[in-house]
Amino acid sequence: MTSVLYDAPGPRAKRRNVIFSVVFVVLLVLLLWWVYRTMDDKGQLEWSLWKPFTESAAWTTYLIPGLLDTLKAAGLAMVIALPLGAVLGIARMSDHRWVRASAGTVVEFFRAIPVLLLMLFANEFFARSTDVSTEDRPMYAVVTGLVLYNASVLAEVVRAGILALPKGQTEAAQAIGLRKGQTMSTILLPQAVTVMLPAIVTQLVVIVKDTALGGVMLGFTELLNARGTLAANYANVIPSFIVVAIIFILLNFLITSFASWLEARLRRSKRSTGAVLGPDDIDDLNAAEVGGTHGTGKDNT
Repeated sequence: MTSVLYDAPGPRAKRRNVIFSVVFVVLLVLLLWWVYRTMDDKGQLEWSLWKPFTESAAWTTYLIPGLLDTLKAAGLAMVIALPLGAVLGIARMSDHRWVRASAGTVVEFFRAIPVLLLMLFANEFFARSTDVSTEDRPMYAVVTGLVLYNASVLAEVVRAGILALPKGQTEAAQAIGLRKGQTMSTILLPQAVTVMLPAIVTQLVVIVKDTALGGVMLGFTELLNARGTLAANYANVIPSFIVVAIIFILLNFLITSFASWLEARLRRSKRSTGAVLGPDDIDDLNAAEVGGTHGTGKDNT
């Protein structure tokens, strides 16, 4: 018995897979036990270190404000980077050479620079060339760096998503007289959204995590930076790292879960019934149409 992608495993392969699974689970349990024993020996499991997380002050003063700043920076960056990346991606497929060259230069330039370096450059730019206040400058620098880098990445995602569509879509649009702009906006982009969605969500997760770079280097009061202040006040460095890591895991899990639901919904909405009409079905439809016309008393001539 075979599937579309691979041969179904036989008895030996099944036994081997079971053995590998059991070995992996045993090793994982041993690793977790070693981590637990190490933390216990170092006193990191004492209740006094974890107690602050059961009180509202630690959350309302440090973690929740930091999480809100993280979401604010990530949301602004995604809202700006997504349409900018779409424009750059479409521009890279333009019929005009100067448009393709300009968009390609911008995309390749900002994609090649580390996002942290872009944040540092943006911070210096706002400090020396604008009137942005010292309090707002880290937010501006983080969002600017994230937008420049992720827009260039999303441009390639958009271009790849459009190029992945069958060429027959474009040829059909040209056959009915649609211009290239109409073809792109009404036919190609709507279909490419489903193809691009997993990569776009992956990039959104990257944006959420990269906000932490601004907290480390620019003093942006995002979640990881707020954790440092909390740990300094409560002297619970390791527990605070674990709690913040769990928050990031849950946040990114919610994002990916929502994206999976949205992708499945989009696929279901575009799925056809798959029904194929044969000659007999067509004859029945024609007969029904003729009968309906006669029934209304209309002249067929």
